[in-house]
Amino acid sequence: MPVPPAALRGASLLQPERPEPALRSAGRFPGGSGSAGRYLKSSPCVSIFKEADGCALASGPGLCASPWPRRRCRPRTQVSARFSSTPATASLPPANAQLLLAEGSTSPPCSQDPGEREEAAGAMASPSHPRNPTEVQMSQLVLPCHTNHRGELSIGQLLKWIDTAACLSAERHAGCPCVTASMDDIYFEHTISVGQVVNIKAKVNRAFNSSMEVGIQVSYEDLCSGKHYSICKAYATFVAHSSSGNKVTLKPLIPQTEEEKIEHSIAAERRRMRLVHKDTLKDLLTRSPHETELETRDGSVAVPAEKTRVESVELVLPPHANHQGNTFGGQIMAWMENVATIAASRLCHAYPTLRAIEMFHFRGPSQVGDRLVLKAIVNNAFKNSMEVGVCAEAYGQEMSISRRHINSAFMTFVVLDQEGRPRTLPMLAPERGDGERRYREASARKKIRLDRKYVVSCKQTEVPLSVPWDQSNKVYLSYNNVSALKMLVAKANWALAREKEKVQMYTLEEDKFLSFRIEMSVRIAASQAFSLLSDLRRRHEWDSHYLSAELVQQVDDDDMIYHVVSQTLSSENKLQDFVILASRRKPCGKGDPYVVAFRSVTLPTHPATADFTRGETICSGFCIWPESEEMSKVAYYNQATPGYLNYVTTNVVGLSSDFCATFEACEKFLLKNKEDDLIVRLQSL
Repeated sequence: MPVPPAALRGASLLQPERPEPALRSAGRFPGGSGSAGRYLKSSPCVSIFKEADGCALASGPGLCASPWPRRRCRPRTQVSARFSSTPATASLPPANAQLLLAEGSTSPPCSQDPGEREEAAGAMASPSHPRNPTEVQMSQLVLPCHTNHRGELSIGQLLKWIDTAACLSAERHAGCPCVTASMDDIYFEHTISVGQVVNIKAKVNRAFNSSMEVGIQVSYEDLCSGKHYSICKAYATFVAHSSSGNKVTLKPLIPQTEEEKIEHSIAAERRRMRLVHKDTLKDLLTRSPHETELETRDGSVAVPAEKTRVESVELVLPPHANHQGNTFGGQIMAWMENVATIAASRLCHAYPTLRAIEMFHFRGPSQVGDRLVLKAIVNNAFKNSMEVGVCAEAYGQEMSISRRHINSAFMTFVVLDQEGRPRTLPMLAPERGDGERRYREASARKKIRLDRKYVVSCKQTEVPLSVPWDQSNKVYLSYNNVSALKMLVAKANWALAREKEKVQMYTLEEDKFLSFRIEMSVRIAASQAFSLLSDLRRRHEWDSHYLSAELVQQVDDDDMIYHVVSQTLSSENKLQDFVILASRRKPCGKGDPYVVAFRSVTLPTHPATADFTRGETICSGFCIWPESEEMSKVAYYNQATPGYLNYVTTNVVGLSSDFCATFEACEKFLLKNKEDDLIVRLQSL
């Protein structure tokens, strides 16, 4: 049946309209529970639909898949160290099926507040599937000796337990001693009281060369009610050492479950984000004013930073050492938390609560007999929170002059009133010189921290489709862009809906979303296909829905921002335009694909205009696996919203030729240009 021209004009995946109301049958697809999958398999239009999506690989400024994790799909995914993270999902508005690969408006799904979510009883019970061999579970009953003056578990004690469980997990995989190299941001959602049980689960997510990432989940259990609540999630990096002290090359870790595959895939992105963390801070400080501007608050007198300074010394004794004879990393973190709490108390003259610990690195070991000097000072006091900087140094003898820098950390404290709301804090007057530098750096770290939480670990309902791009959040937007696509790739339960010649189409039905995966094998090297498909300026050569793509900003070698104009008309009878962040990733290890991910961003230099209808997409992209030196498997992934599905399930007939034409054009483009691309890349060497 022919497709109405109006439907084709107003249904592009590029259009910016929000999706239509949810489908019937308790949010499932049209026709009741699971009907979308049955429709695709049983309908006479299936072949058309599958071809269509196969061709879809070729349309639109990007392929739509959300970068933001969805808790319902995978409750454990989140960057930095929030236990309450959110996995990726995406949505598309009512759209023309022939543009399935093009960007489309998305609508984030609802999510629960992680702090209020109750886990099912028995959260630490044995899983139905075989347990990961690196998994370590620890349960600790909180006793009075573990608590502070309020009867709440000391964060220092919790850090010791976290580090212990993570180290044991790392050593299970390495088969030799391991040391803590770094810890990502940790956000503490709740306090824990005496008599409650802390449950910690740690397992290795991915092993690189000589280092590995360990993911740690922390929850607490109320023994009276039997309920479980999430506390935090952390990511720690451990390095394996032989008995002689040399680094050990680690064996690869093979993920088994869907969750493990997702964590394994995204671990490479988290590692990349850690490596550029310092550069992000330096870049932000370079662009910020060098003059220190003190905040003013009515009726508040600034407290000199010098009054918050704390210095304490600890003698490392055998109980403080791990089984390798080095000072236990968790013990060092506990001592640092102690002096930081004292410094924070001196500013507010109250008992502060630790809310977050910023990413930190251990710079070297200390041993039994060392003296550890711990220094802390409030770097900056904001309206409702303060940052405390802590430094740990070690020396071997009382008369020793030289000190070894062991670790530095930045901790964020708040002071809560009787209702549990943050109180307004006094202003801080920084010391001249280094104090002013620390004051400015604390402001920059707060901006980065908020950007990271906003982009990486915020609630779906609080996130706009198109996030403003700037230098401070570029790393996290890029991470989010790529990780969303990797999450979709790692999903299990993909069902083969149709196979025609060498094109396969798979579907995945989840909650209110139907995901598509279209694959083909092409006689081209994976690196060449990666180079050709990642350049949006050439998209119009094979995608008839593209009018133009202008490179607006070359962020770095892996990230570019384009202004894209589509030939498809919106429901307003205007051409659609997009501002697209394209993020490229080469394989991090054996078995990893080449990745090209797309998502919308907002640029002040390219605001929406009356000439176009501004379209948005959360995420979309290609994954390319080498099958041999001359063969590659090219796959396109997309998540569609209910509003889009309503259109698809009633307007599939007659769209096959459009899909196939675009799909075949993409393959011809790759084959035609593979020699030219090889010549260009050789000339650039």
